[in-house]
Amino acid sequence: MIGSPVAVQGSRHERATALTRAGMLAAVVIGLDQLTKHTVPNGISLDQERNFIPLVKLTNVHNNGVAFNFLSGGGAIVLAFTLVALALLVSFLVLRPQRRWLWVPTGLLLGGALGNLIDRIANGYVTDFIKLPHWPAFNVADMAITFGVIALLLVLEVGSRRGD
Repeated sequence: MIGSPVAVQGSRHERATALTRAGMLAAVVIGLDQLTKHTVPNGISLDQERNFIPLVKLTNVHNNGVAFNFLSGGGAIVLAFTLVALALLVSFLVLRPQRRWLWVPTGLLLGGALGNLIDRIANGYVTDFIKLPHWPAFNVADMAITFGVIALLLVLEVGSRRGD
C-alpha cells in the first residue's frame, strides 16, 4: 500500500551487529585500498607497466570514470549514483539485519565504493594498478565491489530459498 511504513525486521541489537560488522569490513577494505593505491603506484610512472607475477603486471593508470572508464568525466553523475546505491544498500541491511551474511556484501560494496570515492574527491580520478592480460587495470576497491556484487547475489538467492 502506498504511504504505509515499511516493516523493519530484526531487533535493535541485530541491526547494530549487522551495521558494525559491515562497517568494520568496509574500514578494512578502505584501509587496504588506500594503502595499496599510495604504495604501489608511487614506484611506477604513469601508464608504465612492470611484471609482478606470471600473468599479473603492476601499472599506474588514472581512471576518470567508473568501471572500465565508463562515464568518464561524469563526476556529479557518478557521485550521485554512488551515494544513492550505497544508501539503498545500507537501508536494505537495516531493514533485514537478520538476513544471514548480508553484512559481508554490504561491507565489501561500501568499502570498495568509498575507497574509490575518496580518490575521486581527492584527486579527480581513481588510481588503478593491477593489470591482467586482456583486461583493464583495476584496484583493491574494484575487487571488493566485484566480490561484493557476487556475494550479494549469493546472499539474496540463498536467503530467498530459506525464506529470509
